[in-house]
Order: sequence, then structure tokens, then C-alpha cells
Amino acid sequence: MEGHNVSVEQCKRITATEITSVDSFSDRQIVMSFAGGKIVVTGASMKIVGFSKSSGSFSATGEITSVRYVQKGGSIKQKLFR
Repeated sequence: MEGHNVSVEQCKRITATEITSVDSFSDRQIVMSFAGGKIVVTGASMKIVGFSKSSGSFSATGEITSVRYVQKGGSIKQKLFR
């Protein structure tokens, strides 16, 4: 595994690779998992337009206001500021 990629285009579209599952979704929040933890995307009018578990590709559209990583075993912030 080489790592995953996350790309946000003009706060209107998000794409990601190596996603293992979509844990929850609504028009305001999408939570997805990857090998290192979770990605939480928040915004408005969000829709998942593509997800393939076999290839790990994910895409969604909407008004994206934040993308946050949560690592397994704690947040990145917790690990940086021990």
C-alpha cells in the first residue's frame, strides 16, 4: 500500500483513494475509513456520487466546509502534542 490521496476541488467536490468503507453519511457529514483511521467531511447539500469498495475510490459533491482526519488510537493533534 503506497498511501491514500484526498483531493478537494473548489470546495465543491472531494475524491479519495484507498477508502475501505463509508461509515455514515448525510447531506451535512460523511465519515469514511481508510487503513490509518477515518476521514470526516462536513458541509451542506453533500451527495456521494461514487464509491467502489474493491478499488477504494470515493467521490462526493456539495458545499465542503471541512475535511478532518482522525487516526486510529487518537487524533493527529493528540499524537503531535504529547
